[in-house]
Amino acid sequence: MDEQVTIFDAHTHIFPPAVVAAPEAVDDPYFQQLYAAPRRRLLTGPALIAAMDQAEVSRAVVVGWGWRQLELCQRQNDYLLDQAARYPDRLAVFAAIAPAAGEAAVREIERVAAAGARGLGELMPDGQGVSADDPALDPIAELAAALGLVLLLHASEPVGHGYPGKGSAHPAALTRLASRHPATRFILAHAGGGLPFYHLMPEVAAALANVWYDTAAAPLLYQPALYRHLVDLVGLERVLFASDAPLIGYRRPLAHFAAAPLSPAERRAVGGENIARLLANGR
Repeated sequence: MDEQVTIFDAHTHIFPPAVVAAPEAVDDPYFQQLYAAPRRRLLTGPALIAAMDQAEVSRAVVVGWGWRQLELCQRQNDYLLDQAARYPDRLAVFAAIAPAAGEAAVREIERVAAAGARGLGELMPDGQGVSADDPALDPIAELAAALGLVLLLHASEPVGHGYPGKGSAHPAALTRLASRHPATRFILAHAGGGLPFYHLMPEVAAALANVWYDTAAAPLLYQPALYRHLVDLVGLERVLFASDAPLIGYRRPLAHFAAAPLSPAERRAVGGENIARLLANGR
């Protein structure tokens, strides 16, 4: 990696020590689907910081899980906020939200925003019993805009190989959600499930002017040329390097990014400048 690139990872996951120690005890079917042994790779905050130090990653967004139960969201949010307070120059929080919780979810959003969260998500429609078209997402998107929070959603590609957690949050529904809430800043994970291609259609590009794309888990899905195509399709400022750690360690995402055909200035923007600017431009 070019030593001039300061890496700000836009998408990582950490969990409270009790979850890391006994993930099989967590009552959430979607979580079990993705993290059941022997696939489980979970990190606490200090373990993520150690991995970042080893990989020379400067900062990271720590992202909530798509829990169905509000109580699990609250427990993880307390932990995320605590870790961000311990590592204020290293970690930024996107808080977990349970859309089906209704008014209680609204109160939780207000709570985490007051405590310093910078965004909400990762919303995982399939795991949370909703779709990207579900009206339950509308008050969350509206409140995110009002509070200056970024809203991160899992996205999945409607073609290609299957894998645990792929789901059905496909480009069409995600486009409808983003276009219903033009004041909300969205990040669509995993390169938007292929949605950037449709930015070649002027009306789609106009509808998605409030959308950014992260590259979480990109080495599992795409060739390094992904970065070049994303920049050309959606604009340099809307592409965010992300690892999805600890799903895979830092070695593969960073090597994948280093192999991308980008100029030094583009690499700096995607590697960290874009997410830093996005989080700085809140309310």
